[in-house]
Amino acid sequence: MTEPLLRVENLVKQFPIRGGLLSRVVDKVHAVDGVSFEVGAGETLGIVGESGCGKSTTGRCILRLIEPTSGEVWFEGRNVTAMDKTALRALSRDMQIIFQDPYASLNPRLTVGAIIAEALIIHKLAKTSREMEDRVVQLLETVGLQPDHMRRFPHEFSGGQRQRIGIGRALAVEPKLIVCDEPVSALDVSIQAQVINLLEDLQAKFNLTYLFIAHDLSVVEHISTRVAVMYLGRVVEIAPSHALYTNPLHPYTEALLSAVPIPDPTVKRKRIRLEGDVPNPIRPPPGCHFHTRCPIAQARCSIEAPTLKDAGGGHQVACHFRG
Repeated sequence: MTEPLLRVENLVKQFPIRGGLLSRVVDKVHAVDGVSFEVGAGETLGIVGESGCGKSTTGRCILRLIEPTSGEVWFEGRNVTAMDKTALRALSRDMQIIFQDPYASLNPRLTVGAIIAEALIIHKLAKTSREMEDRVVQLLETVGLQPDHMRRFPHEFSGGQRQRIGIGRALAVEPKLIVCDEPVSALDVSIQAQVINLLEDLQAKFNLTYLFIAHDLSVVEHISTRVAVMYLGRVVEIAPSHALYTNPLHPYTEALLSAVPIPDPTVKRKRIRLEGDVPNPIRPPPGCHFHTRCPIAQARCSIEAPTLKDAGGGHQVACHFRG
């Protein structure tokens, strides 16, 4: 079996809450609570879940845009969490991110050409200004923009065009892994399809690997090879995309999929409604985090936290009574 491109082992991120006159740490937000998974070269792992479940924090911890509290991240056999700043900067050529908000992720004071060329300058990928300009033009055309767009500013573009600029910036250093942090959630539905198709075309052309973070299950189904479902900082189910959508095992995954709209009004499907609200991540429930809302929970669930177990065919589920 080949070594995965990315391996995450028991990743934990806690954000301190400070209070009082001396701003001491009075509590912690358990944003990511022991997440583990692997991503193979050339595949797309989708990460889904409700807002606040730790999806984006996981992606940013992998890139060390946020420092993890504990756990390890391995990329091509190298321990990312143990790297110093010099090694991390070199590694950033191989690991890039596409941010969620195309209106906030681009510097409004720089032209599009300067935004994309910034990565080329930092990593010394262009020897002359002419070579740099040619590379910027090539990247713009790759993401479906015009060469003369390089002299314009971000405010002159629509949301979809700005996200294409962000994709071009990520591609500038020829990465192997791109963390897509809800890249289409701020866009109109018609533009979402265009950006998703662009990402798929780029993956095929450059053999890219994606960690695709989203809360739209239909988008994730379309683009992902495998899907990981998160709830309150933990992964509760991982499976190949088709298997997860046709045969969900975890009760939370079943509830999520039952909420996805079906365009055909003649198709009837049972809607699973979860009782109560998502627990406070400052004090998550003991045992299985989902037991306070789970329709099949028993006494064991409030005491013992389930681990991911193999259900066959690459399907893993963290539930005492499923799999």
